[in-house]
Amino acid sequence: MPTARVVRHSLTVLAATAVFSATLVTIAEATPPGIPSTTTAKSELTTLTVKADGSQTGYSRDKFPHWITQSGTCNTREVVLKRDGTNVVTDSACAATSGSWFSPYDGATWTAASDVDIDHVVPLADAWRTGASAWTTAQRQAYANDLSAPQLIAVTDNVNQAKGDQSPDTWKPPLSGYYCTYAKMWTAVKYKYKLTINSAEKSALTSMLGTC
Repeated sequence: MPTARVVRHSLTVLAATAVFSATLVTIAEATPPGIPSTTTAKSELTTLTVKADGSQTGYSRDKFPHWITQSGTCNTREVVLKRDGTNVVTDSACAATSGSWFSPYDGATWTAASDVDIDHVVPLADAWRTGASAWTTAQRQAYANDLSAPQLIAVTDNVNQAKGDQSPDTWKPPLSGYYCTYAKMWTAVKYKYKLTINSAEKSALTSMLGTC
């Protein structure tokens, strides 16, 4: 018959395992939809048109209307906060009043929605330089609020601000363990919207997909 000490140790291990499992679930729930397999992402990358980025002339975030209303009183930001968070509670205006958010870019967890930004994985300005300047406003609005592609993700606000409009050749998530997923998301968005990539960007994505 096991001693009391052994039983207590076993219960402690089980509790720790349960907490670890819950953490894994939280991280998984923060994953945007539509992330392709590594094989698919590598295949999509080979089909993207490689050319120098176009001009920034004429760009404005206002040309990509966001955040639009998705349902009821909830706009796109609020929908992603709810999707990517854990135990998120919202008020009658759909604003998050409590919850927690795990940022896979840097591994931080936040309990205030004000500490979380919704990142456009492929930034609006990058999209403008690589094809979106020729789109209609309606097309740009759809891009900026896309909930079906891996284009929107809740992350630490200052990490998102440090990223700005940079592509993977000049900015990568602080956690190298996320390079694979980030490259798959970036590639999938560029592929869906038929946006171009420059040679340095392709090289960086190829390297990042090589970590998968």
